[in-house]
Amino acid sequence: MRYGIVLFTSDRGITPAVAAATAERAGFDSFYVPEHTHIPVVRAAAHPTTGDATLPDDRYLRTLDPWVALATAAAVTDRITLSTAVALPAEHHPITLAKTIASLDHLAGGRVSLGVGFGWNTDELAHHGVPANKRRTVLREHLDAMRALWTTEEASFDGEFVRFGASWSRPKPTQKTIPVVLGAAGGEKSFTWLAQHADGWLTTPTEGVLDTKIALLHRIWRDHGREGTPQIIALAGRHDAAQLAEWAELGVTEVVFGLPDSGADTVRSYLHKLAGKLGLTTYDGPERRWAEYAPEPD
Repeated sequence: MRYGIVLFTSDRGITPAVAAATAERAGFDSFYVPEHTHIPVVRAAAHPTTGDATLPDDRYLRTLDPWVALATAAAVTDRITLSTAVALPAEHHPITLAKTIASLDHLAGGRVSLGVGFGWNTDELAHHGVPANKRRTVLREHLDAMRALWTTEEASFDGEFVRFGASWSRPKPTQKTIPVVLGAAGGEKSFTWLAQHADGWLTTPTEGVLDTKIALLHRIWRDHGREGTPQIIALAGRHDAAQLAEWAELGVTEVVFGLPDSGADTVRSYLHKLAGKLGLTTYDGPERRWAEYAPEPD
C-alpha cells in the first residue's frame, strides 16, 4: 500500500509547502488538502459528523484555496503526488478549473490527481448556483467537460449546466488525463456513480468496517464493465498495525493519515514518528529544498 497525509489547511499552523516537503522527505507517497470556498453563516445543511449546523473544526472557516496550496507544495517537492480530499468542482466553472488543474499537473511533472465530493454543505453549493438535488449531475458534467478540455485538441461540451463550443485549451495535463477518486459514504448509489464517472473511492472519516463495502464496490465496478480494479484510499486515524494489515488484505491501495492542527515543529515531529512506525524509507531529494522546508527534527 501507498501511504499519504492530508493537511486540513488553514491560515494558521504549518504551511502546505512545509508539510508536503517534510512528508516527502519522510517517505510518504501522497499529499492531500481539502476545499471549502466559504461557509454560509446561516445553514440548513447538517454536518455529517455533528448532525446539525455545528462545525467540528473552525478550520472549515479558514480553509486555503486547494490549488494555490498544492502549487506551493509542488514547488518544493519532486516525487510526492498532489491531490484533494476533497475538492468541490461543482463550485467552479469547468473551463477555468480545467486550466488550473492542467497547469498544476504540467508544472508538477504529472503528479496531480483529483479527489472530489458531491458536497455536504448544500447552502455553500447554493451560493454557487448549484441546486441541492442536482449535485451529482453538476459534478458529472463539470468532470466530463474538464476531461474534454484535458484530452481533446478542439474541445466542446453541451450539457444541462455546462455548454461551450469548440475551443483550444492548453496546457494539457502531463498525464494522459487527471485521475479522479470520489470521496463519499460507501453505498450502492455512490458506488454506481463512481463506476460510471471516477477511478476510485476515498473513504469518509466515519466509514467504519470496510470489508462489505469494498466487496460491493468491486461488484458494481465489474457490473459496469470497468477493467482492472478501482483505487481504494482509506482515511486513517491513529496508526494501527492490525488495521493496516487488514486493509491491505482487503485491497486498499492507499492509506491517508491526518495531521495535527499545530505548528511546523510539532507536525514535523509527528510525521517522522509516523513514518518510523510505517517503516518508510527517507527520500533524499534536492538539498536546497530540505534545508529550508524539511530539516531533520531535533
